[in-house]
Amino acid sequence: MDYECVHMYYHLLLTRRCNLNCSYCGGSEESFSDAEIQYSLEELEKFILKDPEPVIAFYGGEPLLRIPLMERIMDTIPARHYILQTNGCFLDKVREDYLKKFHSILVSIDGREETTDFYRGKGIYKRILNNVKMVRNRGYPGDVIARMTISEYSDVYEDVTHLLKLENPAFDHVHWQLDVVWSREGEWHNFDKWVRKSYNPGISKLVKDWYREMETSGKILGIVPFIPVMKTILTGEKSLLRCGSGIDFFAINPSGVISACPISSEPDLVVGDIWKSHPLELRNRVIVGSPCLECEIYGICGGRCLYANMKKHWGQEGFRKVCGTVKHLIKELEYIKPKIVKLINRKMLSFKDFNYPEINNCCEIIP
Repeated sequence: MDYECVHMYYHLLLTRRCNLNCSYCGGSEESFSDAEIQYSLEELEKFILKDPEPVIAFYGGEPLLRIPLMERIMDTIPARHYILQTNGCFLDKVREDYLKKFHSILVSIDGREETTDFYRGKGIYKRILNNVKMVRNRGYPGDVIARMTISEYSDVYEDVTHLLKLENPAFDHVHWQLDVVWSREGEWHNFDKWVRKSYNPGISKLVKDWYREMETSGKILGIVPFIPVMKTILTGEKSLLRCGSGIDFFAINPSGVISACPISSEPDLVVGDIWKSHPLELRNRVIVGSPCLECEIYGICGGRCLYANMKKHWGQEGFRKVCGTVKHLIKELEYIKPKIVKLINRKMLSFKDFNYPEINNCCEIIP
């Protein structure tokens, strides 16, 4: 694996509610039967402390709607690492002493101002950047990741490049996921054309820029979907599902039910609950199935998305179309492998430079 798979990781959903209503998500809906936590902190502590070195990722909804709860958990339950995945609107409300406890902070931002505000609401782009700047000014030393959603209005090349070039504040890494899970295929005006005319050409341009920066400066731009995949291509070390869902990363839902993936607690993804399950017995409970297992790039991709593999909301043909974007990305990275090997031989780079992420930091890796 591309991260320290000896540890277990827990998405802790502090609430399902959100202050935003992003066009691709609908996360502010209040129809959930388990919108708020239904177990006691003592019950959570009893479960997690059965794991000697847990990694806890605060998730939602928007977890910073529940800052006092998050603080109580951090005060009560020791973890090897804490991770925060947030829309960034309330980062300025997190006290400095808690801020500095996080290993990684993932901030949802979709690229340029016009792209972000189109999906997430007017003024959100500036609000996010102001709060990320505050995080840096307070001396936060960890990894700040721009966590993008890419959909039909996006230009992956322009939006990723924009985030990479920001300096004040700067993001350490940029990661994106395609809007191909919750959206049905018919909700796109023309997915095939968008992939052919915009997304795949944008990926090709990003790969060229990524290599050009290595060649000229010896620096690896923090493009998350490229770095660990290139490590696999360089070393031949095969990867399982890179997000870890169902393997060593599980979601503790507000109901106390434990699921293999944080985006769903449907019965076929449920693996237990905090009262009767032992955390160290959860490992490898759910894995991807066909057609991923038979795919020629399975050892590099790892299966892309457990939920999509199981549900296939777009059907087999739609699933195949999305996989085509992954195959294109991998093909472009394989093309530059010989050039990167030459840079490594010239001591401009080393294999260790591709050891990202250090731990599973909630980046799914494969878009």
